[in-house]
Amino acid sequence: MKARVTVTLKSGVLDPQGKAIEGALRSLGVEGVASVRQGKVFDVELAAADRAGAEATLKAACEKLLANVIVENYRIEVA
Repeated sequence: MKARVTVTLKSGVLDPQGKAIEGALRSLGVEGVASVRQGKVFDVELAAADRAGAEATLKAACEKLLANVIVENYRIEVA
C-alpha cells in the first residue's frame, strides 16, 4: 500500500526558510509571489492489510518522528 504524508508548519509559526525562498524568488525575477511556506513530503510504502491499519501506522510514525506536533501539522493520504 502506498501513502503520502505532508508535513507543514502550523499557522502562526514563523517560517524563516519560507521567507528565504520568497526573497530568492523575487531576486530571480519571479513576480506575483505573495508569500511562501515550506514543508516536507514523505512517500511511504506499507505492508498493511487495510487502509485503517496503514493510517494508524502512519499516524504513529508522524507523532514519533516525521512531524514535530508542537509546531507542525501533518496530513496522511493513503492511495
